[in-house]
Amino acid sequence: MSKKRMIIMSALIQLGIFLLIGRLVQIQLVSTESFSKNHVNLIEESVAQRTQEMVISDGRGTFVDRSGQPLAEQSVPSLILFPFLKKMDWPVEKVADILHVSASSIRLQLQDAKEPFVLLAEDRPLSLTKNEIKKINQLHIPGVLAINKQYPLEHPYAEHLLGFTREDPQLLRERYRDRNLSPHTKIGIHGLEKAFDEFLLPEGETKLLYHVDAEGGPLFGIDVKYNDPGNPFYPITVQTTLDRDLQRIMEKVLEEHQLKKGGAVLLDVETNSVLGMASRPAMDPRDPYKNNAAENQMLLPQIPGSVFKTVIAAAAIDKGVATNKRAFDCSRKIDGATPDTEHSYGVLPFDESFAVSCNNAFATLGKELVKQDPNVIEQYAQMLGLYPLVGWEGDVYHFKNFRQLPEEKSGTIWYDKSDKSVPLAIAQTSIGQKNVRVSPLAIANMMATIARGGEAEQVRAVEKMLYKNGTTFFSFHKQPFSNEGSLLRSTVTKLQELLRKVVTDERGTGRRFQTLPYAVAGKSGTAQTEKKAANGEALINKWFAGYFPAEAPKYVLVVVDLDSPNSQAVTNDVFYDIVKRIYEFDTKQHS
Repeated sequence: MSKKRMIIMSALIQLGIFLLIGRLVQIQLVSTESFSKNHVNLIEESVAQRTQEMVISDGRGTFVDRSGQPLAEQSVPSLILFPFLKKMDWPVEKVADILHVSASSIRLQLQDAKEPFVLLAEDRPLSLTKNEIKKINQLHIPGVLAINKQYPLEHPYAEHLLGFTREDPQLLRERYRDRNLSPHTKIGIHGLEKAFDEFLLPEGETKLLYHVDAEGGPLFGIDVKYNDPGNPFYPITVQTTLDRDLQRIMEKVLEEHQLKKGGAVLLDVETNSVLGMASRPAMDPRDPYKNNAAENQMLLPQIPGSVFKTVIAAAAIDKGVATNKRAFDCSRKIDGATPDTEHSYGVLPFDESFAVSCNNAFATLGKELVKQDPNVIEQYAQMLGLYPLVGWEGDVYHFKNFRQLPEEKSGTIWYDKSDKSVPLAIAQTSIGQKNVRVSPLAIANMMATIARGGEAEQVRAVEKMLYKNGTTFFSFHKQPFSNEGSLLRSTVTKLQELLRKVVTDERGTGRRFQTLPYAVAGKSGTAQTEKKAANGEALINKWFAGYFPAEAPKYVLVVVDLDSPNSQAVTNDVFYDIVKRIYEFDTKQHS
């Protein structure tokens, strides 16, 4: 071999050695926590190779209802067993005796275990009592620990409102550039999980772990280590305003009546907070965006139809253009001339016009009101707490204008301001058609404003955030809705009478609810959507919005069946059954 060739080969070998050294420096010193384009944490991966672990809690904050009951996850006192036990002689009979199970069932589950596992009973984690936890842990058996472990609920509550999380390293980096978080950290993608994400982020996982050799045996003795971030204040618990018993009632009724698109929202009149919210179609946790199912229909603007006549009624009463001495031709359509062959009620006074939902009456009143004041409809919509957004908004520490419900979309009344000079457009707007869009939550807030006596407030879905030790981290206090002022007390009283008459009148659109154990006041709505079913049948939005008991309002309930053929709409059935079951629930609670 020539001298020149030897020099070249030597140089190539040295270059290769330098490249290998450089790669080792990169791996072991430079890019230890973010290697390659996939940002692999090499330290975590190397530890994972020689460690087996059981995650007790991912450390993310959780959601509870107003009484502290879990909504998505719960801690269950469980027995954790480690696989190296099958190679040891340990007092399995003592453990079985404490738990009142057979020793053979424990051995059977341990037999095929390759990693730590939770002891099961009938395919579910065996739930331990406080006394059983104490007795087992007093045995001090290595690899046998009784501890509270976090599990997702078999039937989580209010999935659309709570939302969901997932791993998204790119979004994590974009959202939290200044925080040193594992790329495996789950972040809020939708719902309250997204809104409160920064407060819910984990300080770290709580887990049990032990080091193993190549055959899975304990490497450094057999001590199982408990690894906990040790922060006495975190994770945070978000206490919502939901009542999970009432939420379950609503979800069960929607399932029974197979409402395909739409849902229901229940408010507490006194606190103006969400007690229950259910949206359809239901979400598939594996693919939440399939068929747009992740959308919370209760927060999105929908065509309201005749429910919107409540706004026109409020303005007409306040302005003195609607009195019971005045009559309207309810055998005519909104132009006042064309006969209405479908709904021909004859000439009716104002209160009966409201009860039967006479289109011509409110088209007439709307045109008169807008002629007096072009901004009157949106003004009264705001006074009633209907428009444009109704969810709680305010400052939370360094968050300016923090919104509890960031996915709530603004309502609209006029898409084109020039429509205010077009009589037909005003008439259509006055009966909740044309470009009017408001969310079911906004409709519920309007009903709550009337039920409460006229004071409009923002709607809360979360009451407070709690530290790990149970003390309050932040409270979301009541907030007024707008600066538009309040309705006159006499106007509110008249509106309450009108809403009650919708149910009590023999031709009222809510007469179906006369037989309910709670007296109901409310308003129906049937909105044309200009969509058609496969068979050519027109699709509608079918509403009923009301409060009960009418004499001392406690609840507001709004139900809407969206994009449904009129013949198949289940709105009234759903509303009826929810009210009936809430009455039964309340009666049972007070018995």
